[in-house]
Amino acid sequence: MIAKRCIRAFAGASCLLAAGGAAADDFFTQKTITITLGLGAGGSYDLYSRMLARHMGKHIPGNPAFVVQNRPGAGGMLAYNQAGRGPRDGTLITAVSQGLLLHEVVGQPGLEFSLGSFNWIGNFTQENNVTATWHTSAIKTIADAKTREVPLAASGAGSTSAQLASLFNNLLGTKFKAVMGYESGAQQTLAMERGEMEGRATNTWSSYKASFAEPRSRLNVLVQIGLRPELDLPDVPLLIELIKDNPEKLAVARLVSESLAVARPFAAPPEVPQARVDLLRRGFEGAVSDPALVAEAAKLRLELSPMTGREVETIVRSALATNPAARETVSKLFR
Repeated sequence: MIAKRCIRAFAGASCLLAAGGAAADDFFTQKTITITLGLGAGGSYDLYSRMLARHMGKHIPGNPAFVVQNRPGAGGMLAYNQAGRGPRDGTLITAVSQGLLLHEVVGQPGLEFSLGSFNWIGNFTQENNVTATWHTSAIKTIADAKTREVPLAASGAGSTSAQLASLFNNLLGTKFKAVMGYESGAQQTLAMERGEMEGRATNTWSSYKASFAEPRSRLNVLVQIGLRPELDLPDVPLLIELIKDNPEKLAVARLVSESLAVARPFAAPPEVPQARVDLLRRGFEGAVSDPALVAEAAKLRLELSPMTGREVETIVRSALATNPAARETVSKLFR
């Protein structure tokens, strides 16, 4: 008998059709769920993934164990493609790198599976990306970045870091140079701190706050991507503000800003039975509402502004439904 269970999720209440009968409830008993991610240890993706692994199991019937596997490479595409080829029974979920949705929207190569085919479990945070240089750099503003080449640490070709450097250059006339090959956000930050790179092509603002007690004293924050400024970055321009007088470019900036709002999402591969997807979604919602996880996130200075799996799915499908003309415009600007 199918049971309907309502849970109170995050800031708002959501009611899911949860259990697909006793068979679905029993499936995860004595199972281990693997969380994969496309970046190395030490960065925010890694911290969020391991925090989820510590708390999600107790919110799933059968209390499965969790393990985390780092599979860095190609800006998160390696882990994503491996997840698409992985088990489709609910025992694998993956942290989807933030830049992959835009990667698919603009038609860049490398993805073996559409993001629209994955089953979205939830998202930890909705936040702005920022581009910043180290405090010792002479590049203090976005205007300064138009005067000379500025080397910025980035990961791989499918990453937000590589994408945004090109986007800024084409939209704003900056001279950013994304230097790829750094497997984790921690490595990118270290490269910036020791002067190997002048800055980072992008990072979420909450990740910087988790890394530095006083990030404004350590960083020159040049620009932020989002639909509203971060509360503690009121003086840093939004991308959409810098090009508000150009309708075509503004449409591109708005699409990018909306797509990047899903900052730390998790998904299961295609074809996982819906009843198990529902259980995983309930498990995620239970975990991010769990006082123990909330306390741990506060201790680690990790942002929590979660979205349900269905909310993430709506955003992904909307972005992928962007008309071909707009996609082509965005694609040209990313080159």
